Amino acid sequence: MAEVVAAADAAFPAWSALPIKERVQPFYRFKQLVERHLTELAAEVTRENGKTPGEAAAGIQRGLEVVEFACALPNLMASEILEVSSGVDCFTRRLPLGVVAGITPFNFPAMVPLWMFPLAIACGNTFVLKPSEQVPFTPVRLGDLMQEAGFPPGVFNIVQGDRETVEALLDHPQVQAAAFVGSTPVARAVYLRGIQQNKRMLTLGGAKNHLVVVPDADPVVTARNVTSSATGCAGQRCMAASVLIAVGSSDPILNAIEAEMALLRPGVDLGPVISARARDRIVGYIDRAEQAGARIRLDGRRVRVPGRENGFYVGPTLLDGLERGSEWVRDEIFGPVLSVLRVETLEEAIAIENSSPYGNAASIYTTNGAVARHFEARVRAGMVGINVGVPVPREPFSFGGWNDSKFGVGDITGRDAITFWTKSRKTTLKWTARQSNWMS
Repeated sequence: MAEVVAAADAAFPAWSALPIKERVQPFYRFKQLVERHLTELAAEVTRENGKTPGEAAAGIQRGLEVVEFACALPNLMASEILEVSSGVDCFTRRLPLGVVAGITPFNFPAMVPLWMFPLAIACGNTFVLKPSEQVPFTPVRLGDLMQEAGFPPGVFNIVQGDRETVEALLDHPQVQAAAFVGSTPVARAVYLRGIQQNKRMLTLGGAKNHLVVVPDADPVVTARNVTSSATGCAGQRCMAASVLIAVGSSDPILNAIEAEMALLRPGVDLGPVISARARDRIVGYIDRAEQAGARIRLDGRRVRVPGRENGFYVGPTLLDGLERGSEWVRDEIFGPVLSVLRVETLEEAIAIENSSPYGNAASIYTTNGAVARHFEARVRAGMVGINVGVPVPREPFSFGGWNDSKFGVGDITGRDAITFWTKSRKTTLKWTARQSNWMS
């Protein structure tokens, strides 16, 4: 760890001294290289994470949107200047922090690192990436392409390891800031350890996202969108649909969702979960739901994919007849499991969403603009979808939730990321005109 941080620290003075227009030039080349090697990178993501090829490629392409945003920073970080009094000007300048770090999860081996290091590096910092030990290879390949793109040694660094590595990174006095994505308990622990070392911290945790379906929702659009949200990436994403709140007489729409989910083919449309431990944990939730008397409309247990019998597959699962406050409604299951709650009014649905300790995302399916506006104004979530089950904002809008889904100030992408990865300097200057021969 000491050697990696020392390399980043040694590279910082020269890198930060470059004009920002020069710092972003290698990112143009990096983007082209990633696009050229997209199929290869996506295959690596599939090999170590289990995503379908389409999901793997889509995650990389989403990450490249942040690279494009980083290339635009010369236009976004222009200083503000104002004449505050006669002959007196004030201006601001955003400056890099120094050596910064990113700690990334297993579920997006390429996308989440790409949400962090391009913006941090373009802002003038040098970066240390600690990827999940479950997916170590994709980030290394990204590092190879960074080197090929022409970034100087020490600007982008990778360190592998587990909890001890994370703690050593957070404890290192030369590391000025760190971002993290993972589960809420770990996000909280990482945040607290970092701020105790007086570091700038932004840690994103888990979620329990609610999708509200009202009777006027479009059945076809809703069924396809809810299914994609609940089962995409095998449900292993903090933006996945987890609880479906059906308002009033929504049975026709629920039936359409069940039919759409039943069409998914594990091994083709649905990849495995990350490990046997994760599979067993998810199956345990389904077992307990059955024992509690829930109606299992679709059962994803005992899935076997020909030729991949040892894969950690869980099929699409739809649980109905659940009680408010139960573990299936409360816990982040992190698998392709959708739990259904039934309520009579939209206000009940909003109250359930707002009672969750998390605050990542909330969505509603409706064809009524007034209903959508009422919902959007009242839910307590950082990202809201209207007929969109995975409301991940595109650049320059930033990604980040509320409540126990995030610790720290700001967001991890978009304009907020510029603020996070830099510090502001305010300068006041005064010039007094003096008469001299050459001025006359």
